[in-house]
Amino acid sequence: MNEDRTMIQTNPLTPAEFAALGTGQVAYLKPMSSDELLRIFPQAPQIEPGLQLFALLSADGAPILVTDSREAATANAWEHDLRMVSVH
Repeated sequence: MNEDRTMIQTNPLTPAEFAALGTGQVAYLKPMSSDELLRIFPQAPQIEPGLQLFALLSADGAPILVTDSREAATANAWEHDLRMVSVH
């Protein structure tokens, strides 16, 4: 039996293409302390150390919103039609 098998060649994504996957569609909710926030995003304004915060990040890791309320981050994602996933 001779089967016709067609090979499909796929090209791997570039790092930029991979980073852009889900942009405008997916957002990540990441709990973090205010100390961690300033370490990850040094351009953030100075805030009180030791606070528990929630960062809503776009698929490429860019910050969308930082708040002290999980509910506020969730509401913002819904408002912008973003599918939200948690990052631990």
